[in-house]
Amino acid sequence: MGRQIGGPEIERLIALLARLPGLGPRSARKAALHLVKRREELMQPLARALAEVAERILVCSVCHNIDTTDPCSICADPKRDRSLLIVVEDVGDLWALERAGVARAHYHVLGGHISPLDGVGPEDLAIASLLGRVKGGEVGEVLLALNATVEGQATVHYLLEQLAGSGVKVSRLAHGVPVGGELDYLDEGTLGAAIRTRQTLEAPSTAPAKAHDSNDGGPDDDDKENG
Repeated sequence: MGRQIGGPEIERLIALLARLPGLGPRSARKAALHLVKRREELMQPLARALAEVAERILVCSVCHNIDTTDPCSICADPKRDRSLLIVVEDVGDLWALERAGVARAHYHVLGGHISPLDGVGPEDLAIASLLGRVKGGEVGEVLLALNATVEGQATVHYLLEQLAGSGVKVSRLAHGVPVGGELDYLDEGTLGAAIRTRQTLEAPSTAPAKAHDSNDGGPDDDDKENG
């Protein structure tokens, strides 16, 4: 275990920074040192911004996005196309699609994906509220923009079954999203191509298979004997 390089306050700052995505102990120390050196122009404004966001952060009651207003700024935007509803796994995926800027649509954040191994079932996701929005009548197309992972695609198939018979068009992301790829790590050009070339999905047929008639298409007993 390494030696402490500062007082308990600095060590706590480093430990907290190390818990952020993409930051390990070494990069957390560098970030902490950068903040300490620029206390007035960076560290103090950052501390105030974090405190304000922590106090005001809300989860949108409509789409489950994270914002400081409810409904969120996306749901409250009258210029957006209410007929297109883009379904994503996480808020990070929503932000990635917004960065791409290719669809002025509305969103729905599921809060994850179906994963029986992790104990996550459909009832643990925001699927019921999604179906409720679809039944509201304003949605004409549901774009399932889920990650191209095994769990993501299993969730796509489940949603496709749930949306069957709803009367809305169901599509999915197409070219540009690699198998196993996560939206938050893709560039804006790739995401834009995936939105523009989305593919329509159809639910698998649930009609029972037709029983085979032994008298149709096969030889009868007399034919077998004569053969």
